[in-house]
Amino acid sequence: MSNIPSVSFEFFPPHNDDGEKRLWDVTARLEPLAPAFVSVTYGAGGSTRVRTDRVVRRIQSETGIDVAAHLTCVGASKADIDEIATGWWEAGIRKIVALRGDMPPGAGAYNPHPEGYRNAEDLVGGLKRIADFEISVAAYPESHPDSLSPEADIDNLKRKIDAGATRAITQYFFDTDLFLRFRDRAVAAGITVPVTPGILPVTNFAKVVEFSARCGATVPGWMADLFEGLDDDPETRKFVAVSVADDQCQRLQSEGIDNFHFYTLNRADLSYAICWRLGLRPGKIKA
Repeated sequence: MSNIPSVSFEFFPPHNDDGEKRLWDVTARLEPLAPAFVSVTYGAGGSTRVRTDRVVRRIQSETGIDVAAHLTCVGASKADIDEIATGWWEAGIRKIVALRGDMPPGAGAYNPHPEGYRNAEDLVGGLKRIADFEISVAAYPESHPDSLSPEADIDNLKRKIDAGATRAITQYFFDTDLFLRFRDRAVAAGITVPVTPGILPVTNFAKVVEFSARCGATVPGWMADLFEGLDDDPETRKFVAVSVADDQCQRLQSEGIDNFHFYTLNRADLSYAICWRLGLRPGKIKA
């Protein structure tokens, strides 16, 4: 099968032993699909710093997958962040997802650490001074909630790329036209690095609606119609979720997109099924 895409998967650091076991089961399930990398998130305010560090080091040392560790500016000095990044480089980790980050719940608007990096652009520049990391940054097809305008959001992305990032990974979206218009505006602004769409397979529609309201992602009405009545029917919901994400990826492929980043929520089944539909098979690596 031709036109097989490159994929990557996002995990979050587990909260307990059961979650830790599930994460390694998920990793083992997805590894045969030869992802370009897997990324591991960094909780709001750096709240998962220790767990993120432990997980990325274990993935790096015990699997054949490249790992991209998330790193944020929140709640840490430049010295603290530099120490973490230096340790990852020494452990063989070469990829980082550099983010401004969100404040912990209840902490109000973003406020940089007095001795820290001011924002993601500043963080990218600092990381590149430490070592030649391959750095991804975040992009927002519907603009970041803190952005003053879509134009300001694109300008901010351009500054992050100019600081040394080599890939942008987007917030998830469900209206594919929104992404395509965003990609076109990014290209018009002189952004030439890959802009990888973030794909969220829907495991729980009600929670997706709730979270999307907080992060500014639109949930189209047709999705509400598709998932209506499936709250207590997980098996049918899975089929619908795979169909929705597969249709989205197929449309994006028809527009020239050949990289996808899946927000797995530490679950393998939906992402694996979608990848299978896209032509990925265990052991088959994109040429």
